[in-house]
Amino acid sequence: AVVSTQSGHYGRGMRRHKQYQHDVHEPIITQYLSLCVELKKGHAAKEGLYQYKILTQNTDINSLEKVIRQFVKMAEVRAEAASKEAKAAMLEMNVIEDLDVVYTPEKLMLATVSGEDSQDRADRTVLTPWVKFLWEVYRHVLDILKNNNKVEKLYQDMAQQAFTFCIKYERKAEFRKLSDSVRNHLNLIIKHSHQTNSINLNDPVSLQLHLDTRLYQLDCAIKISLWQEAIKTINDIHALMQLSKKKPKPQALANYYKKQALVFSKANNRLFEACALMKHYQLVYDQKKTATEEEKQSLASGVLMATLAIPLPSSLSDTEKYLDLQNSTKDKNITLASYLDLAHAPTRDSLLADLVKHGIEGKVYPELQPLFTILEVDFQPLTLCKKVDTMLIQVEKLYPDLKQYTKDVREVAVLRLMRQLAQVYDKISISKVVSLIPYIEPLELELLIIGPAKSLDLQLRIDYATGTYIFGSTIQYQREDIASGPTVQQMPSEMFRSQLVSLFSALDKSVALISPNRKQQMKDQLRQEAIAAYHRSAKKDQLNMMKRKEMIETRKEFYENLNTEKEKKELQEKEKHRKEAERAEIKRRGEEEKRRTEERCQREEKHKDKLLKMEKVKKLMEHMGEKPFEGLTEEELLNMTEEDLLARGLDHMSKEKSDLQQKMKQVEKRLDYFTRAQRLVEIPKLKKEWEKAKEDDKVWWEQKRKKYRLRLCVDTTA
Repeated sequence: AVVSTQSGHYGRGMRRHKQYQHDVHEPIITQYLSLCVELKKGHAAKEGLYQYKILTQNTDINSLEKVIRQFVKMAEVRAEAASKEAKAAMLEMNVIEDLDVVYTPEKLMLATVSGEDSQDRADRTVLTPWVKFLWEVYRHVLDILKNNNKVEKLYQDMAQQAFTFCIKYERKAEFRKLSDSVRNHLNLIIKHSHQTNSINLNDPVSLQLHLDTRLYQLDCAIKISLWQEAIKTINDIHALMQLSKKKPKPQALANYYKKQALVFSKANNRLFEACALMKHYQLVYDQKKTATEEEKQSLASGVLMATLAIPLPSSLSDTEKYLDLQNSTKDKNITLASYLDLAHAPTRDSLLADLVKHGIEGKVYPELQPLFTILEVDFQPLTLCKKVDTMLIQVEKLYPDLKQYTKDVREVAVLRLMRQLAQVYDKISISKVVSLIPYIEPLELELLIIGPAKSLDLQLRIDYATGTYIFGSTIQYQREDIASGPTVQQMPSEMFRSQLVSLFSALDKSVALISPNRKQQMKDQLRQEAIAAYHRSAKKDQLNMMKRKEMIETRKEFYENLNTEKEKKELQEKEKHRKEAERAEIKRRGEEEKRRTEERCQREEKHKDKLLKMEKVKKLMEHMGEKPFEGLTEEELLNMTEEDLLARGLDHMSKEKSDLQQKMKQVEKRLDYFTRAQRLVEIPKLKKEWEKAKEDDKVWWEQKRKKYRLRLCVDTTA
């Protein structure tokens, strides 16, 4: 109870300490926080730390940092001990006494009702309270340290430790809350940048600290598989980079692009994954002088495979496919492109052009070097998929880290094959196409090509009656953009469309040759007709314009007068309200002054009464002593009347008198008993002493008598 009282009132007691003393306050706050950890009092610890921060932030900030680190360390140690205790308890619960009865009826009933195992129950009873307390500690510490440039490094360290806590104990909900808290703290820094001791994000050191924390947060979000939080963190990092006048360190930027590529990979967005890998490769190739050839070759191979794995055309999500959300997709791509510091959204063709520009296709693994040429340059429909499949099988065996791209590259090879076949064949059997693709079934092939056929990226129809693919389409449904990839000739529909355009151009040139002045004559004729129409209606139009001008002036004057009257009324109303407000304010001030005067008089009277009562109490204490009033506070003494004080003093005196009489009776009785006991012990001894004295007297008498007789005989004879 005493410890609880100290924990509850320490924070309020700290307010009375106006001057900080290191040797006094630091041991007190350390012991106080230790008590809070023992009792799991998170809010009490926060109050104490807040008051200690007020005392030390301008005098001894190192002490505050030391105290907070010790506090967090104590909480972490207790949580770790609870984790070990929970594991030990789980091992004890799993000890099987009888091998013939592995599952007792109690265990079966408990598992049926709760659905928890021994580890879950042990964690809930032993570990969870300490994990909850440790989470409160991190949250309170971050709240105390926010937006303070004197403890900025400590804040970032605590934030990273909090993210590590979420990873260690697999707390996904707390990770989301922590990310939101850190994000809100950053918004507070931006909003209240003018305050004293606030963090300046224009400082490169401060900005680098925030970037390091966000990069660590991104790494933790990836480890705990919270991909939505990872995207939000990427957005935060991009916003911080926009605030900075300088670019971040190349090492941090390379790590940022690498993590982005991983997030886009999990989102199955090959386009932006390839773009992020391209950025990472360029940064490493240009900035990292110590990069080995093997490292560069590995990065180049990843860029090549990711770029070639981009679908043809760029794939949409399931929702976008069904709802046809093209505009939202465009906006999303622009936003994602801004994360990679790009002005425009990338495309597959632009990334392929960058590959050729930087010569990446020649810097990859030797097994991958022909892949770009096979897919994007050569026109070999009959052997394309077989070559790609053979090459990818070898890559999967030698380089397992590139295996994630092989499935998408195979699908791209299938679509590239179908486009090349469309340029050569008008019709081809399905079985023939399947024989050209060794790694796909007819149904899978149909599912793969139906999307591009629907979006007119592939001019194809399926004839189930004859089991053939029919290539080509009508002019009305022909797309105008040119397909990428190797081509040998145009499709029939494209050729027909270009012929119509050529025919129109030739006819237009023929008309110009036959009558070169025809266009000029037509223009002159139209000009003359326009002038004649103007002269016919010029006067009428002029009169209408004058009438319109007069009407506009009249309306303008009317509305000006109307607005003037309205403004006058508004001014009068404002003046009236102002005077009423002034009168109300004067009245309120008078009442407020009167109330304050009355309160001051009451306080003075109470103070006088208090002084008088205290004088009377002191006089009573002088006459009666202080013992009758021990244990009473000053407030209790003031609340008692003079009669109560006298009665209390008399009661105490009577009580003391009765106690004294009782003690005297006890002493008297004890003395009586002692005296009687003395007499009882003395009687035998006195008798013995008397007998001894009697014998001694008899001996003395005999001696005296003999002497007397002897003297008498001598006198007689003489």
